[in-house]
Amino acid sequence: MAASDSLSNDELERYVRHLNIPELGVRGQMELKSASVLIVGAGGLGSASSLYLAAAGVGRLGILDSDKVELSNLQRQIAHGMNNIGMPKVESARMRLQDINPGVRVDILANRLTAQSEMGFFDEYQLVVDATDNFETRYLINDVCVRKGKPFVYGAVFQFYGQLSVFDATRGPCFRCVYREFPSEEIIRMNQGVGVCSPLPGIIGTLQALEVIKLITGVGQPSIGQLQLFDGLAFQLQSILVHPDSACPVCAKKNSTLIMGNE
Repeated sequence: MAASDSLSNDELERYVRHLNIPELGVRGQMELKSASVLIVGAGGLGSASSLYLAAAGVGRLGILDSDKVELSNLQRQIAHGMNNIGMPKVESARMRLQDINPGVRVDILANRLTAQSEMGFFDEYQLVVDATDNFETRYLINDVCVRKGKPFVYGAVFQFYGQLSVFDATRGPCFRCVYREFPSEEIIRMNQGVGVCSPLPGIIGTLQALEVIKLITGVGQPSIGQLQLFDGLAFQLQSILVHPDSACPVCAKKNSTLIMGNE
């Protein structure tokens, strides 16, 4: 199939740097174009990952967030600007993403993901990016993805440090295999409003976008079964092998159910 039969002239020009990569080429770009990704969170991680996924030509992006843009967000949440203060983050993000690439469909869901939420919209997307900042939502994303057989790309940041992994219970451990115990109320309080150096969400969020592209196109080795630890002060990246837990309350059960907090 000739390139002109699958991509428009504008797309051939826009994605030429992808087309020049042997591992991607027209095939990879078409796979990105037909892909759908749900990004839970439109903050620091969600800004970086969504911007690069839109630029890369992922055909459909879903952005889920219930917050509005605040001045304190702008230190690290680069999808938003001064003119967006007071606007729902999903609306602000959609404007920015469509400005970057009008060929990408952007769905917005201006609500908070809770155990009571209707989860049917997860079925509309191939995979999920965890761009959240709280334990409850992260555990819920994992449990829903395990039930629906979808991979999710995990990211977290704290001061100068970041974490990244791909959790896919069909090929490796799930999030609960690695982080079994739900944090205590004291630890949750300690982590509310913690500091984060401005570029850290950009670094981890961009790496999340890279993992998504690898998962969609099947190139390279995704971080399944690996927990990547980034130390920005020492500029070191450490990879830790992680394995499925045969006693995991979620992925080790054939008919697992959503579990929030207590098992």
